[in-house]
This record gives sequence, C-alpha cells and structure tokens, in this order.
Amino acid sequence: MTDAALIWSYLSRGPLLWLTATLFAYWIGDRCFRAAGRQSWANPVMVAVALLAVLLELTGTSYQTYFEGAQFVHFMLGPATVALGMPLFDNLHRVRKALLPLLAALTAGSLTAVVSVLVIAKATGLSPVMMASLAPKSTTAPVAIGIAEGLGGEPTITAVLVLLTGIFGAIIATPLLNLLKIHDWRARGLSVGVAAHGIGTARAFQVNETAGAFAGIGMGLNAVLTAIIAPLVLRLFQ
Repeated sequence: MTDAALIWSYLSRGPLLWLTATLFAYWIGDRCFRAAGRQSWANPVMVAVALLAVLLELTGTSYQTYFEGAQFVHFMLGPATVALGMPLFDNLHRVRKALLPLLAALTAGSLTAVVSVLVIAKATGLSPVMMASLAPKSTTAPVAIGIAEGLGGEPTITAVLVLLTGIFGAIIATPLLNLLKIHDWRARGLSVGVAAHGIGTARAFQVNETAGAFAGIGMGLNAVLTAIIAPLVLRLFQ
C-alpha cells in the first residue's frame, strides 16, 4: 500500500494523468450517449463531469491539482471559440436574410439571461461578488471568465455556473422546443446557442446541421453582446 501510495502521489502531480483522465471520462460519456440513442438526458459532458468528480473525491485530489493537469483542455476553449466564426461565414447569406429577427432574438436572449439571474441573486441576498460571477453564466467559458474577472467576480464559480448552464440547456432544449412546436432549425439553433453556449451548440449539431450552424452563430454573437451588457446591467443592480 505504501508503494502504491507513492506511485499515485508521483503520477497525480504529472499533467498527463489528469489530461488523460479528462479525455477518458469524456470517451465513456460519449459511449453512454450513443448507447442511449443520443438522448439529451445522457449528455456526454454531464457524464464526464460526474465521473471526474467521483474520481477526485475518491483520490482526495484538489480541483487546483486537477486543473493544473488538464489546463490544456481549458486552453483549447479559446481557439474553439474563435473557430465559431466559420459557421457564421458559411451561413452569411442566411444571416443576411434573417438579420433583423436574429438581432432581436439575440438581444432578447442576452438581456433575459443576464437580468433574470441578477434579479434572482438580488432577491435571495447574494453578495456583489456572487452577482458578478453569475452575470455572464450564459456565455462561453473563456469569455464568461474574462467578464467575471473584470467585474470583480470569482472565475472558478463562473466556470462551474457556465458548465451547469450548458448541460441543463443541452438536456432540456430539444424536448422544450418540440413542446413549443418550434420547427425552424435556424430559430432552434440560435436559441440554444444563446442560452447554452458551447455544450448547447454541440447538442444542436447532433440534432441538425443547420441548427448547429445557427447555434454557433448565436453563441459567438452572444459572447460579444454579453461582454457589453453584463457590466451595464450589473451596475444597475448594484
């Protein structure tokens, strides 16, 4: 047992271990997702997060140690966000045709995401730091973390909230939009991208290519708009 503990102690300090664990957990999540017939409730990110949380708890590993090892995945969020410009370019002709409805939906979605969470935070007496951490939770992680830091929030809390928002949005988006009888793939994709950022966009691509493209557009434009409106709205609530 002593030798095993020493070996684990050595391995846990290496970055490759936690990067491998992250990729392996997502692979298991993806296999579960496929086995469930690609149902939204079997979201691979949710499964991977649950597996990693159990692993960290069982091994007594701090999140800081894990993050130092898996930060390459975090680093790739930046290039992945920039790459969202490709769906916008490929669907530029469609965007031009629906520019006014798109901008109206984007503005309504961004404002609703920021205002609603701040109303709830204010009503429940959360601190200014928590409110600053909550404000950008519906935009993609690299942008949300940057906004939270600029507003005086806690980036770690923001990262967790962004993850939970994305998972929840990806799970409920398809059944909710079906219930509302919204069949336009552009509208479905844009709404998911604005509300549930990258995880929702990934789900939209699994459902329909056009929906995925517009989800990418919504996600990218929402990141820009949230960076503008979140500080303004937060100042009103403070």
